Formats: sequence, structure tokens, C-alpha cells
Amino acid sequence: MTPRLNAYAQPVGEPLPGWTPRPAPDRVDLEGAYCRLEPLDAARHADELHAAYATESDGRNWTYLPAGPFESADDYRRWAEGAARSTDPLHYTVIDRATGRAVGTMALMRHDPANGVVEVGYVVFSPLLQRTPISTEAQYLLMAYAFDKLGYRRYEWKCDALNAPSRKAAERLGFTFEGVFRQALVYRGRNRDTAWYSIVDGEWPLLREGFGRWLAPENFHEDSRQKHSLTELRGDPQGDIGPTA
Repeated sequence: MTPRLNAYAQPVGEPLPGWTPRPAPDRVDLEGAYCRLEPLDAARHADELHAAYATESDGRNWTYLPAGPFESADDYRRWAEGAARSTDPLHYTVIDRATGRAVGTMALMRHDPANGVVEVGYVVFSPLLQRTPISTEAQYLLMAYAFDKLGYRRYEWKCDALNAPSRKAAERLGFTFEGVFRQALVYRGRNRDTAWYSIVDGEWPLLREGFGRWLAPENFHEDSRQKHSLTELRGDPQGDIGPTA
């Protein structure tokens, strides 16, 4: 594409006529077919979340997170109380609609309404929703909220560059890898090189259509195994991971 030139023959970005700052993410409920996202409420959700995380055989799901694992329900509740008061990150609880129970959390963070940019992070999914339609739908609900409701231009995913499952999940969900920021953070007393991924608004319509096809009831066998992968249904040549991840 030929770049636009200003009066000095310098290349400049495409104009955004009428652009205005977007609303900040809010404490809203987001309804899906398999799950519902609710603002994290420690009094309502903490005990169920701790019980869901306690179904893990070890603490490996917390390796790349800044907190956890939590030894007791009281320890987790104290953390959840602080997280629930936060506005950025803004934490949401994932509710399994089939059971009505809290099974995981995720957050919208690093809010940048002036530029229409937000990041999804603090994704802590218990074994009760890992590799199920719920895990994909929960991600879709937050993306749709950011793009369709708030009108954001860019949706980010960042993770430890050594966190292979997180990187694979980002690629499956349709994020584009943008590079590694070396020595970006210090956490848990160790270095973190951060892998950056994003989805931009021009990519969202195709991704949204793919999510809709994948989440449709007819795409699943009775045992919840997928018939067609998410990447296949959006026409992505790269593969997919697992039966219902």
C-alpha cells in the first residue's frame, strides 16, 4: 500500500476522522450460551473459585501469574477482595451456566480509552472449564464487549515468552504475534521477556464470524467434542489445539 504523504512529503498514518475517546470498561454482566461473565465479587464468588482451582493436581497453572497458588480459601478470599476493588485490572468471574458455579476469572487491564486499546489478562481458568466451550466463549464475550460495545480499535494479549500454552491459546483465538519485549518485567523474583499479541478492529468481523460458527450447538458432538476447529471455521490455515479448547 502506498503511504499517505503530508505537505512535507513525509509518510503519515491513515486519518481517523471523527475519532473520540472510548468509554472505559465497566462492571457489566456478559451473557453467553455456555457461560456468563460477572464482575468479580469476593463475597459471592471466592469460595466457589477456590474450590474450582483446588481441583488442580498441582500449582502449575499459577507459574506465569503474579499471585497464587493459594493454600486456603481464606488466602484466596483476601486476594479476591483486593482484586474485586480494582478498576484496572477489572476482573470478571466466569460462571458455568449449566451449574451456576464460578469456574474461573479473567480481566480487562491497561485501559487506554483515549486510543481505544485494552488488554485481556489475569486469565485463571480452573480444570472445570479448561478445554471446554466455556473457555472459548468467555474469551469471545470479552472481545465482543471491547470491539462491539465499547468501540475499541486494539485488543491485546501479553504473556511470558516462555509460557507456551498461553502463546498457543493466543494464536488459536486469532491474535497476531507482534514480537518479544526483552527483560520487560521482574516477577516472582525472576525475569520475564514478554510476548505481545493483538487483534485490531479491522480483523474482528472475520474472527467474530468464526467464533459464532464454532460456538454453535451443531458444531459439537454429544460428548462436547468439536466437529470443526476454530481456526478451520474462520478459514485460518494454521491448526487448532485439542477437542474443545
